[in-house]
Amino acid sequence: MRVKKAIFPVGGLGTRFLPATKALPKEMLPVVDKPLIQYAVEEASAAGITEFIFVTGRNKTAIEDHFDHSTELESVLTAKGKHDALKLVQEMMREPGSVSYVRQQEPAGLGHAVWCARNLVGDEPVAILLADDLIKGPSALQEMISAYEGGNMVAVMDVDPSETAAYGIITAGKDDGRQIEVKDVIEKPAPDKAPSNLAVVGRYIIEPQLFEQLGTQDEGAGGEIQLTDSLAARIGKAPFTAMRFSGTRFDCGSKLGFLQANIAFALDRADLSDDLRQWLKDADLG
Repeated sequence: MRVKKAIFPVGGLGTRFLPATKALPKEMLPVVDKPLIQYAVEEASAAGITEFIFVTGRNKTAIEDHFDHSTELESVLTAKGKHDALKLVQEMMREPGSVSYVRQQEPAGLGHAVWCARNLVGDEPVAILLADDLIKGPSALQEMISAYEGGNMVAVMDVDPSETAAYGIITAGKDDGRQIEVKDVIEKPAPDKAPSNLAVVGRYIIEPQLFEQLGTQDEGAGGEIQLTDSLAARIGKAPFTAMRFSGTRFDCGSKLGFLQANIAFALDRADLSDDLRQWLKDADLG
């Protein structure tokens, strides 16, 4: 079953990165020299996504500008013969008409953000990518789409049992080592209440019927409309599968994860790796 649309919820306030995110969307924070949201869009594109839906909020116009022409910049780069830089900024462009934006008027949770995109999705499955979850390696979404046969699907990874209160945690059924039957999912359970240590990461494929469930979903953890609660409500009505992805995930919604991602991605760059490794080796970092 082909998945051609993707939702990018980018309406959050980014409070964990204040004051940097007072005026700058957290999704525009750079890992090395590329903003988080661009990594997510590139992952989706590599997975065959052709329609990109951004659920934004106030002070998020920098995201729209990033994926649009900057005629002044392009003119200067052309005049100065900086063709490589010009190619970089033009490669960010998507096909005209393939990018849409819808406002989430209030930060009422991930489920609410996804629901706001319902009229742009229609009657077909749609992917969801959270830019905070940066995945290094093969496209996690591509792996999911290749295995998707309908219903709902989430990406999962093992976390330390002490960390379950930061994630949606699944109850696992049949497990072939790669794909797992999901019996239940609960948002942010305390370690002593968690059914497993299999945590949902910010990659989803959802059936269109989930939007109706989201429209009537009660508030959950944190007083927000939780996507995991609506996914749990659809169990028994639609298949629900979890996928262990093969890449490495960095939690760029946390300062530590963001710093780790910058180092890991820089070490993978031919123009930075040798000098950075030498600096890390020689530096007295206390």
